[in-house]
Amino acid sequence: MLSTPLRQRASSALIPLLAIVLGLLVGAMLILSQGKNPADAVVAIFRGAFDGWEPFGRTLEKATPLVLTGTAIIVGLRAGLFNIGAQGQLVFGAVFAAWAGFRFHGLPAVIHLPLALLVGALAGAAPAVLAGFMKAKRGVHEVITTIMLNSVIIGVADWLASRPWHSKTAAFSKTTTIEPSAAIGRISSLPLGFAVAVAAAFAVDFMLNRTTLGFRLSAVGGNRNAAIYAGIGVGSVTIVAMGISGVLAGLGGAIETLGVLGHYEQNTSATLGFDGITIALLAKLKPRATIPAAILIGAMRAADTKLQSDAKIAPEIVSVIVAVILLFVAAPALLRWITKRTGGDSGPGLRLTSGWGS
Repeated sequence: MLSTPLRQRASSALIPLLAIVLGLLVGAMLILSQGKNPADAVVAIFRGAFDGWEPFGRTLEKATPLVLTGTAIIVGLRAGLFNIGAQGQLVFGAVFAAWAGFRFHGLPAVIHLPLALLVGALAGAAPAVLAGFMKAKRGVHEVITTIMLNSVIIGVADWLASRPWHSKTAAFSKTTTIEPSAAIGRISSLPLGFAVAVAAAFAVDFMLNRTTLGFRLSAVGGNRNAAIYAGIGVGSVTIVAMGISGVLAGLGGAIETLGVLGHYEQNTSATLGFDGITIALLAKLKPRATIPAAILIGAMRAADTKLQSDAKIAPEIVSVIVAVILLFVAAPALLRWITKRTGGDSGPGLRLTSGWGS
């Protein structure tokens, strides 16, 4: 017989694992409906994601912004905040990092690259702090403000890429290419940006679990009234939590610009912020666990061309699988019904906020 803590940990791990299995089963059924063999898809995904340093580097490249957006979502959720605006914050980080990358000429890489990353991170923080301020001072729910800000931010970013920061050589909405001194390099085929994302995930994990600030975030997320009674400034914690979340999302966009594309262009990184929700839930709101979760989703994203060229399977299947995983991992009650489990709660990892009206 397992002890109660072990039983709780096993139950907590069951939900994301079962969500992944169910997502893959749905994907297999869709592949069969196309008259294709799911085994061919598995081979194509492995070859496209892990068969050599170059495919593995591409997987880590796809996983990098997912680690950061997933961690961004986790910071918000720990404080009882659902930051739906990670997508817009990532886009703002991407476009402003591009500006910093091409605007400052003649700087050495040791200054230019950190500066561009900092600009992108602060750009991502700006709309997040605004949403946090409106929540703290006016009681406007962060889901509403961040969703609305997403549209505004993406519109502004696309305007910047098509007007004042537009590349003179491009026929579409795209910024000027960054200077080489602002580019994030690689070791062989492995992107150094992934190391930055991993370091950020571990730093956030330490902050949430080992510092006073992390305790304050969790206290506010667990029970705002109790936090107020304990003398914790709920309003300031709300703003700080949203700011940290925005910094992480903006950093994800900055790395995408500086380490992958070398510029910002319209309609790139279209789902990375929203995929972060899937990563956060798969990770059970544990920052370090975003790393394997992001590699899993990144592997499927990296292999989409192999799915199309080798297995003749529509790459959109990957998006369907990710969406189904999100559906199941966010619906523990449905999973309990599927596994014939009754009673008990879904564990602290799936508690998204302290309440819609908080």
